[in-house]
Amino acid sequence: MFLSALQCAFRRTLAVVLVGTLTATSWAQTTTQPAPALPDGPRPQRLAVKDYSRPNSHFPNPVAPYMPRHLPPADLLNTPRIEQLLRDGKLYLSMNDAVALALENNLDIAISRYNLNIADTDVLRANAGANTLGVSLGLLQGTPGGNAGGLGGTIGSGPGGTSVSGTAGAGGGASGLVVSTLGSGPQITSFDPLVTGSLQFDHNNILSASTFALPITVQNSTTANFSYLQGFKWGSNLQVGFNNTRSTTDSTFATLSPTLGSNFQARFTQHLLQGFGFAPNTRFIRIAKNNREISDVAFRLQIITTVDQIENIYWDLVYAYENVRVQNESLTFAQKTLSDTQKQVEIGTLAPIETVRAQSTVASDQQQLTLAQTNLQLQQLLMKNALSRTLVDPRLADAEVIPTSTMQLPEQEPVVPTQDLVNEALSRRSELAEARINLKNQEISMKSVRSLLLPSLDLYGYYGGSGLGGAQNPNNLCPPPPAPQPFGCSTNQVTPVSYGSTLNQLVNSTAPDKGIGLQLTIPLRNRVGQATQIRSELEYRQAQMRLQQLENQVRIEIRNAQFAVQENRASVSSAQAAVDLGRQSLDAEQKKYALGASTTTLVLQNRSALAQAESTLVSAMAAYEKAQVELDRATGLLLDHSGILLSDAERGEVTRMPSVPFVAPRPDVPASVMPAQAPPQ
Repeated sequence: MFLSALQCAFRRTLAVVLVGTLTATSWAQTTTQPAPALPDGPRPQRLAVKDYSRPNSHFPNPVAPYMPRHLPPADLLNTPRIEQLLRDGKLYLSMNDAVALALENNLDIAISRYNLNIADTDVLRANAGANTLGVSLGLLQGTPGGNAGGLGGTIGSGPGGTSVSGTAGAGGGASGLVVSTLGSGPQITSFDPLVTGSLQFDHNNILSASTFALPITVQNSTTANFSYLQGFKWGSNLQVGFNNTRSTTDSTFATLSPTLGSNFQARFTQHLLQGFGFAPNTRFIRIAKNNREISDVAFRLQIITTVDQIENIYWDLVYAYENVRVQNESLTFAQKTLSDTQKQVEIGTLAPIETVRAQSTVASDQQQLTLAQTNLQLQQLLMKNALSRTLVDPRLADAEVIPTSTMQLPEQEPVVPTQDLVNEALSRRSELAEARINLKNQEISMKSVRSLLLPSLDLYGYYGGSGLGGAQNPNNLCPPPPAPQPFGCSTNQVTPVSYGSTLNQLVNSTAPDKGIGLQLTIPLRNRVGQATQIRSELEYRQAQMRLQQLENQVRIEIRNAQFAVQENRASVSSAQAAVDLGRQSLDAEQKKYALGASTTTLVLQNRSALAQAESTLVSAMAAYEKAQVELDRATGLLLDHSGILLSDAERGEVTRMPSVPFVAPRPDVPASVMPAQAPPQ
């Protein structure tokens, strides 16, 4: 009877699971994104920053928590903004366009964007009582070009960059920091209820050496056991066991066959010393939430670093263009001078050696122009690589990048007290925010490790019961006289007890099992606990010292950035004066040459000096602009001053165009060839 009821329930449960699985599978097939398409096909869906700290619910799909979640394929295609900026085989880029394209396409940012969702999964794990796996603090700098400044990742350890880990383990982090005890503490019972079930069918033939029993006793049994286990955040756990057996035998000594047995026990345990309270039992949850905050800060740092790099690459590109212009003008002048010299040599007014000198100057200027053109091609390639996800499109790969913004110096340099800039940086720098949050994590671990020092003292109480039922074993009944009476037979007829009545015995105090107790475990000498506790204290003090060191480095960076702006501003003024002098000297030398009071050699020397001065001026202006970018980065104001929305960077879609300061449109780029301003995506 019990076996048939159990088999019926098993069949119904199996049917429900199969129907639910097929339903969920069909849902997953309809929501799964298609495979990556070719460039001319439909675009894959971009990664959406979702909240993966929330689990799938059992409702309305009962098997949803056991089904995998599918992410859309990685979008390796460029955004349409690039197409809108292409015109006649050329990519016209303003500084704002370059920053917008970087926010949408730069692979360093695209890769870092996944860290936000990865940190959510740690929160999901921690809410279940599991340890955290850590989040990445490493800066991705796989994009070549530019020289982005910064302190870089300095906290934690992990493969492929620094990380903050929520689990204990051996290892040291960057800059000599050790975080091996981060997340250590008493063991935590899963906050997610664990339901365990076992079903077993057994057929056993038992050999007997007794002369009173059958030579072989056949016993068939069915066992169905269930258990429930759950931990709680205050240091308790609940365990419930429910066991059922049904057995039949042909032995004459068994009164009941089949025999129905059932028992249960509910046990509640509370930690009183080690593992007591919320602090040690919720440490992973608090660490995971802090790590999620660290992921936001680290992503902001990645955006700042990438924008810093993009702006530096852009100014390198502007310099390369201006340098090509300067070298081209110098070569044109030298070629014209050579032509004029050759004519004068032919009519005999100049010595032939002047032609050789002019030819040498042309060759030298040609070499300088070739070097400048090669550098320009390299800067164009670096810019296209930094602003795109792929260069497979031949139109983009072959396109010439035309910068449409140029350098603009303010008439007067704003004077901001250094201490104000330092205070701004101390409150805004992402590296310092990461260090402070990590220090909080180590404080959490330190408190949990102190609990690990204590002996284990658990108060437990339990309540249970058992029931017995079944039917009369026909082999146990004695036959009526005068038939011979088998050994061990019974003349008393047993009243059958159903499975329902057996279960009723569990709760009607027929055979109760209850009690309360204490369990104490004292680790003598406790050397492991002592070592872990003092190690966590040392790591915490080390992290405090490192935070102070970072703050000192930030102070130095601010002052260096201020000095760099002042020095480069002075360099621009000096280079501008040298250009003015060079132009006046060349003009005077040309007038003297026209009057026959100078030579072509002196004229070419003055022209070369002017070209060098112009190249130095362009370089100084680019260095000044990069120094302004570095000052914004050092103070943590780069995103604010550039008008960049962090939410746009998280989505990879620019809704508000950046507005980078200290730039102006290039006057030599005709408005007729400029593409229309790309609208927000």
